[in-house]
Amino acid sequence: MKKTKIIWSVIGVIFIAGLIWLVFIQPNQADKYDSFATCIKDSGAVFYGAFWCTHCQDQKAEFGRSARLLPYVECSTSNSQGQTKVCIDKGINSYPTWEFKDGSREYGKLELSTLVKKTGCVLPAN
Repeated sequence: MKKTKIIWSVIGVIFIAGLIWLVFIQPNQADKYDSFATCIKDSGAVFYGAFWCTHCQDQKAEFGRSARLLPYVECSTSNSQGQTKVCIDKGINSYPTWEFKDGSREYGKLELSTLVKKTGCVLPAN
């Protein structure tokens, strides 16, 4: 009986430590592409996409958790039947569409090397 209490106490401490790590420590750690994604945003580039677009999802997946830092603009209405005004006004008609500071656009999922060339940002070392 006493061993069982000790085991459950240890499991409880490990569980609480894991929660603390997940909530407070881990989110504050920079992910591999944080600086790259931030640089892309700072360069004036914009990534237009739709939540239902698999190529958009693939593009975000390349950045992992750093995707939250990308200059992403959602173009789809919540019912996926229409397009937001900002994307209509910009003439966005395919996803993903990347627009760069110089006004040029690239369509489809881009290689990270293309984003480097278009933005001047540096890819992190492996």
